[in-house]
Amino acid sequence: MQVDINYAKGFLTINLDDDYEVTVVGKKPMPVLADPQAGIIDAIENPIGEGPTLDKLAGPGKTACILICDITRPVPNGLFLPILIRRLMDRGVAANDITVLVATGLHRPNEGSELVELVGSEWVMNTVRVENHFARDDAAHTDLGVTDTRGTTVRIDSRFVNADIRIATGLVEPHFMAGYSGGRKVIAPGVAHAETITTFHNAEFMENPNAINCNLTGNPLHEEQLQIVKKVGGALALNTVIDEERRLSYVTFGEIIESHMQAVNFVKNYTEVSVPRLYKTVVTSAAGYPLDKTYYQTVKGMVGAMDILEPGGNLIIASACDEGIGSEEFAASQKRLVALGPDGFLKEIQQKSRADIDEWQTEMQLKPMRIGNIHLYSDGLSPDDQAITGVNCIASVEDAIAQSVKETGDKAIAIIPEGPYVIPSHLPQAKAS
Repeated sequence: MQVDINYAKGFLTINLDDDYEVTVVGKKPMPVLADPQAGIIDAIENPIGEGPTLDKLAGPGKTACILICDITRPVPNGLFLPILIRRLMDRGVAANDITVLVATGLHRPNEGSELVELVGSEWVMNTVRVENHFARDDAAHTDLGVTDTRGTTVRIDSRFVNADIRIATGLVEPHFMAGYSGGRKVIAPGVAHAETITTFHNAEFMENPNAINCNLTGNPLHEEQLQIVKKVGGALALNTVIDEERRLSYVTFGEIIESHMQAVNFVKNYTEVSVPRLYKTVVTSAAGYPLDKTYYQTVKGMVGAMDILEPGGNLIIASACDEGIGSEEFAASQKRLVALGPDGFLKEIQQKSRADIDEWQTEMQLKPMRIGNIHLYSDGLSPDDQAITGVNCIASVEDAIAQSVKETGDKAIAIIPEGPYVIPSHLPQAKAS
């Protein structure tokens, strides 16, 4: 038997013994919009939620800032950006008053050919300003005070805060900290200052049991993000959902919180998948390009699969990592993990009110490590990078599976080809009274 899992810009084919009991865990079949452009136009013309519409906000002399996700998300920007921008211009907004702002958070900027790929439209690149957010540029942010509940300092990119028309765009998918991506998350951490990002990514937030995939209820990151939206003064949002082949399945537009929730309510029916048991051998991916460009993003695949891993079992993940480990700060965090061990690392970071940049990803890696053994297949990491992953680096997925089956004596294997875009769970049956 062969199973293809997402890897780089293609697939990694896994050859499996015929006597293995293989469960392939994927999304339920998703609908696909027959005419994506018509679907986007329809969403814009029928906005969700209360408040001023795009057409009422737009006009001569008005400014607009449209947020887009960075290169780590396969958002169909090339489909909707021309439609949004033309609509703004048709209603009197000058092209030089429109900014497309890449919501990088604390990730690196997207430039050159990569930026062209990200935007997906030469017309957009040649018509309006397309710029990156830089979270460490103090002068580029506006201080909006602190959140009411937890006192998080709110500093947001002034280009977005000061725009007459604020639009966040993105992909709604499971997110291992914030529950679901998209909507409010494109603002914070997307265009937030480093101080804001590192505050609500500290250990108090990350270790909260509600800061998990597919959960918004009581999720501290989600709650802070909603307060930050209010501090900004609200926004519109265009939210997209894509299928396994990255075709547009669903789109919403309107008031940022309500339009995001409608997209969440749609996508959860497909991405949250129940399986009949826990498995001693789980194989997953980091979703392929562009998410598996770095080991930093690979952690999402580990966390996404951990809820169906039997304690003490083996979680095998494949990720190309052709850009290596990730940021220098993440590499430093991983070195501390290796030096201190999981318990020592966690004890150290729990003392901080603000996390060191990117150490939250190391902290999230601790979660699957507490359950079982993590094995990584990657042809993009150098030996030095492999040494700081904190997991077992392997030369063959097939050999790792065979070894796991031999060690555990269990031929049942779960495979999640799409990685963190699918979140499987197992709910034990209640015992009869």
